[in-house]
This record gives sequence, structure tokens and C-alpha cells, in this order.
Amino acid sequence: MLDSLLRRLEGKRQTVIELQRRLVAVPALGPDNEGQGEWAKAQLTKAMLAEMGLGVDRDMHAPDSRVPDGLRPNFTCVIPGKDRSKTIWVISHLDIVPPGDLSLWQGDPYVLRVEGDQLYGRGTEDNNQAAVSSLILAQSILEERLTPPINLGMLFVADEETASKFGLEYVIKQYADYFRPGDLFLVPDFGGPDSSMMEVAEKSIFWLKITVFGKQCHASTPEQGNNTLVAASDLVLRIRELYNIFDARDEMFNPPFSTFEPTKKEANVENVNTVPGKDVFYVDCRVLPCYPLAQVMDKIRELGRQVEAKHGVRIEYQDVQREDAAPPTSPESEVVTRLAAAIRRIYDVEPKPTGIGGGTVAAVLRRAGHPAVVWSTLNHNAHQPNEHSSITFTIGDAKVMAAMLWPEG
Repeated sequence: MLDSLLRRLEGKRQTVIELQRRLVAVPALGPDNEGQGEWAKAQLTKAMLAEMGLGVDRDMHAPDSRVPDGLRPNFTCVIPGKDRSKTIWVISHLDIVPPGDLSLWQGDPYVLRVEGDQLYGRGTEDNNQAAVSSLILAQSILEERLTPPINLGMLFVADEETASKFGLEYVIKQYADYFRPGDLFLVPDFGGPDSSMMEVAEKSIFWLKITVFGKQCHASTPEQGNNTLVAASDLVLRIRELYNIFDARDEMFNPPFSTFEPTKKEANVENVNTVPGKDVFYVDCRVLPCYPLAQVMDKIRELGRQVEAKHGVRIEYQDVQREDAAPPTSPESEVVTRLAAAIRRIYDVEPKPTGIGGGTVAAVLRRAGHPAVVWSTLNHNAHQPNEHSSITFTIGDAKVMAAMLWPEG
């Protein structure tokens, strides 16, 4: 059965192109990205499912008054298996990011461009590739008239690009009983071109806004003020010391250590001959799970007190984003072992459980007690100009999903 399904998937090149062409044409931008939401793309995806002979199992739309339809779409489609008590869920997100500077694109980002094996357009890789892999798998199962050993579930969600409050986080909170304890969750939203990376853990994420207050004065009489740019610069350099303070290593993660990077700097004074009395900068911390974020914040405050005493300034702190790491998914869990065996079979590479510093929707699942693995075979160019995905990777990943459903062949 699996062999016939894999052969069927081999012939899906043109289907991949046409599905991507239709999906790319819909700019599914959330309101935080100055868009009107994902409703039109959700309706298109439902139409694609209907054309294949599939329907929606459950709508789980999140209310959001900022979009014209008033709802952010989340929905499932399920192909029943012989054993209906367990489901492999493939989770794809409907929203995309803005195209950015259009002059950097070789064509309209919302018109698919085909160059050999590569499909160019905003959203082709992030996350249309995942959706199309699951769609061609579902279509092929129906065409082969197969019943999988367990259910194949496709979950399409909104709002992944802007924190998932109206997407998977809403679904898991409001529809917790819909998912069974034994269900398996695959999120095809991270990976590289060699197919080997299986993301099973994430670092804590901590974005911090730091405001330094001093006294503005004329630059020719600096003794009459308190230069906040100097004080902020001093604190920036002290924050770099956190690399040596929180210096644990975990080789499962890439990179295998915590990171503490000052990033954004807001403008202060407009003219050269004024000493600034206020400076604002931001720090992006990705912290190994062994360190509580409260401990990191305590150390930053301690460094800040040293700067306040030295420069005569006052410092305030504001959390921009703060999420302690979710419990990792065990490399021995069923979803990981099924995926690893399928990767070996289809791609003939040795998969590696990996931890990352970025955040994915898998954290939502892990906090709810669901083992989840994030994996895909990607060009790894999401959010970039001329974003593109591989037809070969799209079909190959669909084969891996098939092999997860039929682990015995």
C-alpha cells in the first residue's frame, strides 16, 4: 500500500504548482501586519479540499474585531483510519509575512514564478509548502482508495506569524477535548535542505526594553547633564557579560549556548550638539531551559544598578516578550520515532533531534502536554525577498508523512 501511495505522490509535480499558484495569490496578512487576516485563504483551502472530495471536520475560528470578517480561521480536515482512536496531525499556518521592499523581488510576490524545481512567491515556503504536502498526501490517499492505519488530521491555523493568540493557542485552549492524549503532532515549519533536523526543544525567549533617564544639556557643557547614550552604551557592554555568567552548554541546541544580544536602538536627540537625556534600547535573549528567566532578569537589574551609580541615571525595564521554555519533546516519543524512521526511509539520511532558539507553535502543544516535533525539508529562506520552495522537497515531505502513517510499509 505504501509503495503505491509513494508512486502516486511522485506524479504530483503539476498539482504542487497549481496549488501553490492559487495560495500565493492570496495575501493572508494578519492585522498586526496591516492586513485583513486569513479568511480568504482559509476559504480557498476549504475549496481545494472540497475539490478533492474532502470536507471540514471542525471550525475553530477565533473572534477578532480587527479583521473584516470578525474571525481568524482555524479548522481541521480528517481522513479516518482503521483505528480511529489516534490521529497524526499535520499543522500548517495560513498567514504570511509582508513582502517587504518590492524592489528586491524579481517579480510580483503574489504571482507564482516557476523556475525548474523552485516556486517563487511570498508564502511558498512559509508555510504553503507544509499545507501543499499535506494536501497532495490526502488527495493521493483518496485516489488510491486507501484507509490509513490511524487517522490523518490536517489542522490549518491563523496568526502563527504574530504570536498565535488567535491561532493554535486559541484552538488548544478552547478545544482541548478535541485532541486525544495519544495523538501525534507534526509541525512542518522548520528544517534545512538535508532533511535531518527534527526540532524537539526550544530555548526560553526574552525580549526586554530598557529605558535610561538622565539629564539633557548642551554638548559643550556636559558636566551640567547626565549623558544617557554613554550610560546606555555602558549597560550594553555589561549585558554582554551575561554570556560568561550563564555559560552552560547543551549540544542538542543550535547554537549550544544562551544568547544575549542588544539589538534595536530608538532615536534620542535630533541634533549633534545636545547631550541626550533619554535613551531606549532592546535586548533579545534566547536562554537555555536550565536557567529561569527571572534569574536572568535579576542579573540585568544588578548590572543596571551599577550603571545607575556610576553615571547618575535612572533605568526602567519593560518586558516585550517573555516565555519560559516549554517542556521538550522526548526523542523517544512515538511522534519522533515515527518521523525518524520515515526520514530514513524516504531521504536516506540520519535524523537528529535538535533544539533551537526561535519559537514555534510546537511550544503551545508541549505546554498542553502534547509531544510535538517540528520538521520539514526547506531551502530555509522564509521572510526573505524572492522566497521560494522546492517541488521535490514538497513531494518528499508528503512521502515522509505517508511513511509516518504506514510505519510498517
